[in-house]
Amino acid sequence: MEIIFLGTSSAVHSYTRNHPAIVLKAFGETMLFDCGEGTQRQLIFAKVSPMKISKIFISHYHGDHILGLPGLLQSMNFRGRETKLTIYGPKGLYDLKNALFNLGYSKIEFPIEFIEIGSETVESTEEYVIQSQYVQHNVPCLAYSVEELKKPRFLREKAIELGVPVGPDFGRLHRGEEVEINGRIIKPEQVLGPPRKGNKITYSGDTIPCEEMIEFAKNSTILIHESTYINEDADKAEENFHSTSFDAAGIAKASNSKELILTHFSTRYTNTDELLKEAKEIFENTKLANDFMKINI
Repeated sequence: MEIIFLGTSSAVHSYTRNHPAIVLKAFGETMLFDCGEGTQRQLIFAKVSPMKISKIFISHYHGDHILGLPGLLQSMNFRGRETKLTIYGPKGLYDLKNALFNLGYSKIEFPIEFIEIGSETVESTEEYVIQSQYVQHNVPCLAYSVEELKKPRFLREKAIELGVPVGPDFGRLHRGEEVEINGRIIKPEQVLGPPRKGNKITYSGDTIPCEEMIEFAKNSTILIHESTYINEDADKAEENFHSTSFDAAGIAKASNSKELILTHFSTRYTNTDELLKEAKEIFENTKLANDFMKINI
């Protein structure tokens, strides 16, 4: 699993930070979370092909999180995309769809599915589960989590002891299927280890600190949380329904997350070291996101 930060600013661009967008490469897919203005150019610098993006998850419809979508979709179409793209978002997504398809004279001729979601399981496969959760912003806003589903370890020696021949039956048992050996049924639980927890990545979107976010982020391997302000400006954070670095660190600690990545910084802070210092006082394993930063899990 690889996380690539394409944009880490809030509201407006800075010299070094673009509008919010995060790429997740995992399970043979490329997923995009939010799509601020300039995202397609950031994809070029990050050497990520937009043609490989299979899903886009929008947290909410403030401009800094969506204004890159029209250009990105039109560029995909110009380059001859034929494969389906799925776009998820909170209530209001169908209004966004109408705006995208009626903007300018450019046609979008490849298939796009728009799926309006709430607090729910968005997609579940044998490899992963993606969930969404409404958090508390001044417009409808979703947090997202992607959790890897790891199979229990296959106990090879135990299977051999039970008379299972080395071969295809090993795979069937590991997939959870029963097999028959010399008239005797061997069940998967006889040759599988205890359940294993996979990696979990949680992205907050924009939110004030809230119980919903704590519960949603429980036991995250990596929590990516907005950190628009320092604690000195907590009044501004509250007024604009954002979090401080102090708030984000509190969420990480309360949710038992392993690592916190701060992002979505106000341009009022030309030096973000203070945000990091503040968060580390509460939650030591904290990092600041920068544009084009990559994290491999």
